[in-house]
Formats: sequence, structure tokens, C-alpha cells
Amino acid sequence: MNSILLAIGAIIIFALGYAFYSKFLARKIYQLDPDYETPAHKLEDGRDFVPTNKWIVLGHHFTSVAGAAPIVGPAIAIYWGWLPAILWVAIGTVFAAGVHDFGTMVLSIRHQGRSIGTLADELIGKRGRILFLFIILILVLMINAVFAWVISNLFISFPASVISIFIQIPLAVWIGYHTYKRQGSMLIPSVIVLAVMYASAIIATYIPALQIDFIRYFGGEGNTVLFGLSSTSMAFLIWIIVLMVYVYIASVLPVWKLLQPRDFINAQQLILGLIILYLGLFVMVPNVTAPASNPAANDASWFPLLFITIACGAVSGFHGLVSSGTTSKQIDKEPDARFVGYLGAIGEGALAIITILAVATYFSSGEAFNSTYSSFSAAGSNGLNTFIQGAGQLATGLWIPAESARTIIAVIVVSFAATTLDSSVRLMRYIIAELGEVYNIKQLTGVHVATSIAVISSSALVLLPEGPRGLGSGGYLLWPLFGTSNQLLAGISFLLITIWLKRQGRPIIYTLIPMIFLFFMTLWAMTEQVVFEWSGLRSSDSNILLFFLGAIILGFTIWILIEAISLWKREEVSR
Repeated sequence: MNSILLAIGAIIIFALGYAFYSKFLARKIYQLDPDYETPAHKLEDGRDFVPTNKWIVLGHHFTSVAGAAPIVGPAIAIYWGWLPAILWVAIGTVFAAGVHDFGTMVLSIRHQGRSIGTLADELIGKRGRILFLFIILILVLMINAVFAWVISNLFISFPASVISIFIQIPLAVWIGYHTYKRQGSMLIPSVIVLAVMYASAIIATYIPALQIDFIRYFGGEGNTVLFGLSSTSMAFLIWIIVLMVYVYIASVLPVWKLLQPRDFINAQQLILGLIILYLGLFVMVPNVTAPASNPAANDASWFPLLFITIACGAVSGFHGLVSSGTTSKQIDKEPDARFVGYLGAIGEGALAIITILAVATYFSSGEAFNSTYSSFSAAGSNGLNTFIQGAGQLATGLWIPAESARTIIAVIVVSFAATTLDSSVRLMRYIIAELGEVYNIKQLTGVHVATSIAVISSSALVLLPEGPRGLGSGGYLLWPLFGTSNQLLAGISFLLITIWLKRQGRPIIYTLIPMIFLFFMTLWAMTEQVVFEWSGLRSSDSNILLFFLGAIILGFTIWILIEAISLWKREEVSR
């Protein structure tokens, strides 16, 4: 199959979706008003509510939602073949992700910048709100653990990428000061920072002394270090501690000091990375060697697992948390929500498509693909590194040396994942504070108390569970539950948007259909996993951690649906 035709087809679908469908949603469904006073102006506080240029907000939003998940999910899901993966990404982005991300942003803007968790109080009742907040709390806790594991794993696998990531942080703080205190431009300084980052990454690739490689420092793989830990486990421990210290600081700083400038830099990384990979694809014109469908994939059914394996990149509940949790508080004019929300979803869909094509064209033959993707478990273990290798191969089409290209791709992926991680910790702080208000526990509403709880619990979840990867296996073990929970959250967010639209007297079919589809697929998949897989009923192997968390999320989701249906019926009767 010609990889160029697949890329062009997906790009055309995305372009038509933004040009026509998002405009229809903005005018007829969400009815954006340029004169509406957004929360960024009404509640401006210099920390979270900050009216911001739409391009900068797009940078924050795009990189917050386009973390490692739209890479990891598609890189795993190609196990069932490239055809179902590409179809789900293309169709899901236009008719689900864009509608969801755009809708949750508008819903929050129209309710004083409140997150979808707190909005559940008004839309489905106080009990539904508390249940929803706990679901969100568990999800962001898992996201923190998963992405801490992903970043640590990439730092260990690609030590030349570390110095570039470290350089970015102080330079991003400088850009924030330059932009907001001196009213300077963010564009030129961020381009300079990007050049410095990539130059340092390339130099570190060829100079081992500049590579922060803890495993090498500890005597190589398999060597025992302190407390009986292997060198790999000790490396995981160090990186997770470093990451948690970083996200603590990042999540309590005002958004203009680090979050916005760093995300603006990362947005340029994402755009540049997409340009490099798509241009590399068009120059090299590689053949798709992965199968369109994989008949050997009989250990895990694509239906319904495909629709939860590819979450980010087709539709993701976490996007609603970002849209309503941080992005809505920075929107200057309400029409910017279409530009930021829907276009951000399109960008993530483009990333998912090139991920699929990078993996699908990486292998020399179908046999080589089947060797790496021999099982669903193998796909989960090898997917991310296979993407980095495949993306590096595409970059060589632009005469970038393969080794340098792999380091740069690793820098980009780590940057995305770090953006998601500290946005998620910030969101977790909001949720803990909201729960403190609900239960009248004033200590939880404090910034540092809530952030400390978020950081400590996330560290425990990624470090304590025992697993095949040694210390730090928590993130690896949680990945199957992350996808399912993420999609359930998207379904609940669609539910809230649909209820709000119904009360406004507007058409609900455009949010109702994706809502029903997501609930059907995810409830089916989660019931299979919780009841049969993780409980140990189907086999002798059980997973108590996934069973416990999954059962809570499944039970709370069904409870929320019952609450919403009851409320819907009462409103119909009262009319």
C-alpha cells in the first residue's frame, strides 16, 4: 500500500472537518459569542485565569493533550493492522475528539471556567458531581503514574535526550518573564530555545560524557546498587523523584512563568516534528509493510479493544479535563475556543496518523512486523520504541543522520509527556481542592497541601506495585486501565455537554451519537477486563490493582448514568 495516499487521505478528512464541521458546531450548536466576557477576563488572577493570545493558548492546549498517548496508543493498536487504526483516528478525530474538546471548553467558559467535574453538580446533581470527581481523581492519578513511567523509560533508553530537556526549563522561565513582564514577543525567543535544545541533543548524541546515563554510572544493566536494587531500578527511582520534584514546582507556579512558554516551545516542537515526519514520508515514499489487518491477532479482539487502545488521537476524556481545567481559563475571546479546541484535536489526530505510518513503514517485511508484534503484550512493550525507530528512519529522508534523528524524536516525545504530566498534576490539585470544598476540609484547598497529596500519591502508584519492569512498573501495569478509564471519562463529558445543550434547546444528536458509541465500547471492554481478566476468573493470573481501581471506576460510571437518566426523566415529566 502507498503510504502517501494514506497520509493525504487523512489530511483531507481533517481539513474538511475543521473547515466545515467545526464551523457548523460553532454557529449552530455551541453558538459562540465574540462579545461574551470570558472567565479569563472576569476572574483574572494572574495565576490560573489569564487572558492569552489564541496562538499561545493553542500551544499550551495542543502540547498538553498531545502527550505520549497519541503515540503509544496507535503504536500498539497497529497490532490489529493499519486499516482499522487509521479509520478510527480519522473518523474519531472529526466526529468525536473535535466535538468533545471544543464542547468541554465552551461548557467551561459558559460556567465561569469551572471544570467538568464541578459542572456535574449543576448538570446531574451533587451526588453525580462527587462520583465524577472521584473518577477524574483516579484517572489523573493514573495519568501521573503512566507518564512518569514513560518519561523515565525514555530517559533511560535515550540518555542523550536528557540534557536538552533540562536546558528547556530555565529558558522557558526566562521567556515567560520576557513576554509577560517586559511585553516582549514569545515567538523569536522560543525559536532560539528550540535551536539550542536540538543542538545540545545532537551534540550529546555523539559525546557520551554529555549523556545522563545512570545505568552506565551504576556499572551497567544487571548490576546491583543500593538497597538491593538493580541499576535499572535505581535509575527509575532517581528519575521519578526528579520528575515529581519538577512537577510540584511547575504545577504551583503561575501559568505564565513556565506552563505557557514551555508549552509554546513544545507546540513548535510538535509542529516541526510533524513537518519533518510528513516531509520525510513524502520524500522517501516508503512502502507499508505492516498488514492492513492482522489475522494472527487472536489473543486480543480488536472489537472493542481498538477503541480504548487508541484513546488520545481519536477521542480522549483527558482532553476534557485540560479544556475545562486549564485552557478555558486562558481563552481571550469565546470564538477562540473553536480554533484552540477543534484544531488541537486535529493536530493530535495528525500525530496519531504519522505514528501509525512510521510504524507501518519501519519494518523490512511483514514477517519482521509479525516478529516484533507477535502478541498484544509484545505490542505494548515494543510500540513506543518502535515508533521512535520508525520516526528516525523517516527523518533520514531529509538527510538527518539516523542517530541524531532518534535523539530528537525522543526529546519531542519526552517534552510532550512532561507537558501532560505537569498539566495533569495541576488538574489533580484543582480536583483535590474541589473535594476539600465539598467536604469542608479547608486544608485540602491550600495550593501546597493539594499539590503535595497529588505528587506523593502519584509517586507511590508508580513505584510501589511489583511488576515485570522492576521498580517503576506501576505506570506500565496501569496502561490497560488508563485507556478504558479515559474513554469512559470522554463518554461522561459528552453526557454533560448533551444535557447542557438539551436545556439550551439546541440539537443534541451531534454529541449524543459519539456519547452512545463510547459508552457502549468502553463499558463492554471494561466489564470484560474487570469481571473476567483482572479478577482472575478467566485465568489463574489476577491483577488486584487493576481489578480494584477498575471496579471502582466501572461502578461509579454506572451510578452516574443512572443518576443522569433519572434526572432526564424527571425533567421530561416536569415539562
